[in-house]
Amino acid sequence: MPGVLPAELNAELIEFRRDLHMNPELGREEFRTTISLKARLELEGLRPVVLPGGTGLLCDIDPVDPSAADRPRIALRADIDALPIPDTKNVPYRSTIPGRAHACGHDVHTTVALGAGLVLAGLARDGVLNRPVRLVFQPSEEQLPGGALDVIKANGLDGVSRILALHCDPKVEVGRIGIRPGPITSACDRLVIALDGPGGHSARPHLTTDLVTAMAKMATELPAVLARRVDPRSGLSLVWGRITGGHACNVIPQHAELEGTVRCLDHTAWQEAPDLVHEVIDQIAAMYRAKVELTYHRGVPPVVNDPGSAELFRDAMTARAGAHTVEDTEQSLGGEDFSWYLEHVPGALARLGVRPVGDTTRRDLHQGSFDVDEKAIEVGVNLLTAAVLLDG
Repeated sequence: MPGVLPAELNAELIEFRRDLHMNPELGREEFRTTISLKARLELEGLRPVVLPGGTGLLCDIDPVDPSAADRPRIALRADIDALPIPDTKNVPYRSTIPGRAHACGHDVHTTVALGAGLVLAGLARDGVLNRPVRLVFQPSEEQLPGGALDVIKANGLDGVSRILALHCDPKVEVGRIGIRPGPITSACDRLVIALDGPGGHSARPHLTTDLVTAMAKMATELPAVLARRVDPRSGLSLVWGRITGGHACNVIPQHAELEGTVRCLDHTAWQEAPDLVHEVIDQIAAMYRAKVELTYHRGVPPVVNDPGSAELFRDAMTARAGAHTVEDTEQSLGGEDFSWYLEHVPGALARLGVRPVGDTTRRDLHQGSFDVDEKAIEVGVNLLTAAVLLDG
């Protein structure tokens, strides 16, 4: 099969990834990353278009054969933003931006999609490309509800019949991928609960609204009630990340807040979650005569892989490296705004192995120590190009 990544381009891509890693940018601030991508694609003779927000871009690759050019377009998506956490690794390409790091592998996703685009552009010039392709370099995946909505609003899915994406997985060994038809991630929302009351002296709680106790009750009872009101198979989970209230040990405060995330494996349960959360917090607040206000930020639905697109990933990886390099993967409770694309067109997200061979250390995403085996770049490029060429 044509479209194998040349060694000299692989070396260039590794350097490109390291440059991104050293210069991470947060969501909708990815100006340098966008400029770098645009310049490299233009050097290849392509015409990338920057998204209206100024970060992220779309780039079409068209075959020269008119019959192939009339086929529906397949899209390859990469997210380009970093996280607001410090890079704690001791490597030459460590982040140079304090408190910023590519700790989720988006630098790898971006580099792989770029590499696939460059290889496919070469195939187009040689008359081998069998269908139109669109590269989607998306901003702000880490900020709910995600930059995928920016792409969709900018008509980034027009003419697209299928969309594919890869996500780094430190649990999967490099040279392998994980795939799953159906749900592969969870829905993820954010909520903020504000409690208010008159407050007062801690010696007379009966004359006040005891917000600290109300807040504690809310923090423990709301997740427990949700677990009993929703089918356990839906995997609905509420976890708090911030609880604030009070300034002195003998003063009952007038304001308190809780903030957390709601995650759910089931699309229907995700749709019903806000109404149920509203109902339960009103009941708990009433017991303590607290005024309550809920701000419920809709995040992302679950990524539900189209079975045909998941099988395309499996076939492409098998063609490149053998059936033994494909493993089944579980549905995670992590959120991914790739799900918004799948509300419009079929597609699939696969997990790209980045764990060094023989490494038994437990690693995870969103940690300052996160890094990858860079052999994964070549694997990812060859996989995406194969998927494009195999898509009937």
